[in-house]
Amino acid sequence: MAQETARTQQSGLRRDLSGRQVGMIAIGGAIGTGLFLGSGLAISIAGPAVIIAYAVAAFAALALAYALAEMIVVHPEAGGFGAVIKRYLGGLAGFVSRWIYWAAQVVNIGSEVIAAGLYLQFWYPQLPLWIPVVVFSVLMLAINIAAVRFFGEFEYWFAMIKVVTIVVFVVLGVVYIVFGLPGQQPAGVGALTEHGGFLPNGIGAVWLALTVVTFSYLGTEAVSMTAAESRNPGRDVPRAARSMVLRLGLFYVLGMLVVVSILPWNQASSSGDITESPFVRLFTIVGIPAAAGIMNFVVLTAALSAMNTNLYLTARMTHSLALDGYAPKWFAVVSENGVPRRALVLSAVGLALAASLSVFAEDTAFPMLLGLALFGALVVWLMIFASQLVFRRSRALEGLPPSPVRLPGAPVTTVLAMLFVAAVLLTTPFTEQFNTAWKAGVPFVLILCVAYYIVRRRGAARSE
Repeated sequence: MAQETARTQQSGLRRDLSGRQVGMIAIGGAIGTGLFLGSGLAISIAGPAVIIAYAVAAFAALALAYALAEMIVVHPEAGGFGAVIKRYLGGLAGFVSRWIYWAAQVVNIGSEVIAAGLYLQFWYPQLPLWIPVVVFSVLMLAINIAAVRFFGEFEYWFAMIKVVTIVVFVVLGVVYIVFGLPGQQPAGVGALTEHGGFLPNGIGAVWLALTVVTFSYLGTEAVSMTAAESRNPGRDVPRAARSMVLRLGLFYVLGMLVVVSILPWNQASSSGDITESPFVRLFTIVGIPAAAGIMNFVVLTAALSAMNTNLYLTARMTHSLALDGYAPKWFAVVSENGVPRRALVLSAVGLALAASLSVFAEDTAFPMLLGLALFGALVVWLMIFASQLVFRRSRALEGLPPSPVRLPGAPVTTVLAMLFVAAVLLTTPFTEQFNTAWKAGVPFVLILCVAYYIVRRRGAARSE
């Protein structure tokens, strides 16, 4: 533990994040606009059986959260999972995992800021897209440049909007299904089987939907990045991981159960249109005035929340790489308030590039970047699980006590989760949405491997 404390002190980061902020950052990272809008795509693939896909993916995401908590509580150092991967799988794995994750998150940031601009055009359709994109980019960068406690508070309330909206939706949905609403008879659960059955497209469609569904859970690993700036990482990180068990189960699985029970699955929108969102339909049935406008505000804050968290992640990832000599030392410098502002510069450049490609190369380059984002995130998940297996074995060989937090059923749970993630990764070429994952991901990993050996050789030459 002393070694991790020394590394954190060397990093210059400050432990200013409270427990409630760490918990909300974890939730904010795992819940994006996909639940409000993109879930329709998964429903259109699997039908009502999408509930199974969300439940299965939830187990993998929760296994990841516990595996991370098990290691981070012992190693609460700068770099989060990237530093742990380097410690247990070696320098190459640590280098590749952090850079590919940085690239994946930068793509997500670019797509989220474009989405936020489009959501603003819901109210101001004549507004040129570049204006909200620039304004939101500057705003989110300013929030991240401020002290980390300010970032944590901002993200807490942004994530709270998402949480409250989902809870209200689930409660209203259950009431509507079981008891009915004023002027509306109980909906019941007939929609689960009345439109071609529970498995209208077969069990194979459920598996194909898992690629889309798993994409919704990406961000679960974000909680590990807060360890070096948490006031009490030994308490806060495991608590945040545990809280995700109940919340992810409630938000995703129960939320999807409500959707496919109220709406015929073949009417679920996959267009991403605010007015077609299942949330808007239910709120309209309830009689909530301006339901579409309210939901547009929610998805706008969801996009900004995801962008805010991802900027935080990419800056800390770059800072961690610089600490280990895998990025220019210039990026390791922090400001007086403990923020790696220089590392944010690199993230801002990536944000500008990704946002530009999503507008000007939407049909060519940007699908490749989205494929890279999914490929990179799933590869990182595999490395995290592999690190946990080595972590447990090394502590047993050294006669050290087990971690205070343990993944139930490990190592069997770990291996099963790894097999699931690997199978999803192997399925991506067969899905229309992510068939570019391997085309973009494999070449990028090979480039990173070459870059690692070049960086290591130069570092060795300078040390001689």
